[in-house]
Formats: sequence, C-alpha cells, structure tokens
Amino acid sequence: MNKQILIKKASGELEPFSEDKLRRSLERVGTSPDVVENIVSHITGELKNGASTQDIYKHAFSLLNKHDRSVAGKYSLKRAIMELGPTGHPFEKLVSEVLKTKGFSTQVGVIVQGICVSHEIDVVAEKENQHIMVECKFHNQPGTKSDVKIPLYIQARFEDVRNAWLKNKDHTQKFHEAWLVTNTKLTSDAITYAQCVGMKPIGWNYPVNEGLEVLIDQSGLHPVTCLTTLDAGDKQQLLNEDMVLCKELLHNKDILQNLGLDTAKISQVEKEINELCKII
Repeated sequence: MNKQILIKKASGELEPFSEDKLRRSLERVGTSPDVVENIVSHITGELKNGASTQDIYKHAFSLLNKHDRSVAGKYSLKRAIMELGPTGHPFEKLVSEVLKTKGFSTQVGVIVQGICVSHEIDVVAEKENQHIMVECKFHNQPGTKSDVKIPLYIQARFEDVRNAWLKNKDHTQKFHEAWLVTNTKLTSDAITYAQCVGMKPIGWNYPVNEGLEVLIDQSGLHPVTCLTTLDAGDKQQLLNEDMVLCKELLHNKDILQNLGLDTAKISQVEKEINELCKII
C-alpha cells in the first residue's frame, strides 16, 4: 500500500496496519497460499483509516468462511476461547485436556491445604513425578492483557501450598512448580517476574511457537465455540452441558440430536469437526 493506514486495536491504541501480520494470521491456521493472497488483497483494497482490528477480523473471517469453514473455525480461535465464559471452568477443562496430550495426568478444581489457608487449584498436572500447580487466567474481553499482578498472586498461593508439603512430607499434595496459562497476551513484566521466580508462563503467542494457540492447534482440541455450523444458542447449550471440546461431540452424537438438529445438519457439523480437529 502506498499510504500508511492506522487501525484501532481493542485497547483503543492506534497502530499501522500490517499486511504481513494479517498474512501470518491466515497462514498460521493452514489457509492455502492463493486464498491468503486473495483475502489480503481484498482487505487492503477496502481498508479505511481508523478501522478497528475487530472490523478486519470480521472481514477476514467472512471471506475465509466462504472458502473453508474448518479453517475459518481455527482462525476464530482467540474469540472462540473468549466465548467460553463468563466462568473460567470451560477454559480450565480445555487447558487440562491439552496438557493430557503432552503426557500429563490432570485433575481440575482440586482443593489443597496450604500453611495458611486452603486453595482451589485450577489444574493439578503430574508427569514423571513432577507435580505442577497450573493456574488458568481466563479473560473474555478483547484487548485485555495479563499483567504482573497475576503471577504475583499465583506465586503467593504456590508458596503457601508448597510450604505445607515441605513442612509435612505426609501432605497429600506436593508441588514442584507453578504454571500460569492465560488466553491473552502477557505483559513484559508478567513474563519477567514469572521467569524470575521459576514459574512457566503460557499465553497467546507466548512462548514463541509454543503459545496457547499453538498447543491447541497441535492437539486438535478446539472448543465447540469455534464451530461455524452451530449458532450461538446451540454452542451455549453445549457449554451448559459441560461439552467444551469439538471432539467430545463425535463421541456423544446424541448431544447433537438433543439440540434439535436434523440428520443433514448433524452431518455438516461432524464434517466440520473432523476437518477442524485435524492435528497440525
């Protein structure tokens, strides 16, 4: 483009529009090269100064959805995770299942007694006798970042439960490490503090090539809110029944029938799930 276009982020900040950034976001979800270039060309040709990142996302998603529903579902992952709210439980279940694909055994919502008080740990993960306290910080507002207050809070809880174990070796829960998993970007201070105290931070695009979105794509464990063949009401009903993952629907076909979908619609949904949940 000859003229620099400024776009508005969800935080209200203005930044120069980047064709490369748009292109990378499309490539990340497996969009074919010709479709990528068509969408980038279409959007840059119509983009106006002051357009929001939300506008650009909706435009790209609409164009992508016409080409391939399953790729569009992957492209919508960040917003789909935010739609898991308002509570954090579905996100905790998602994180737990992703960790299982990495060889961990997991439990969700475990009450652990600390030195001072008891704590509900979002996910307890264990592998090779390493016990991890995983705290899941869920946000459902675009533009939100996880700042340093979050790892500070997690570290205080971790020290309380770890010290209870160190003081009493018969304690039923031992913890060697704390992790922070969030569906947003992390501030630089949050990352610096977490690394300083030995905590593992996982967020959107962090660590590079190992962020939450990569872990989900690699595992094929996409949330039901990614599905483009279901409407918002259907997705909410699934969440109400604790159906968080698309793959769960393939093993619980009665659930789709209970939504009132006909055979043809169920076939469409199942086809999208099979394509969406292919491991990248």
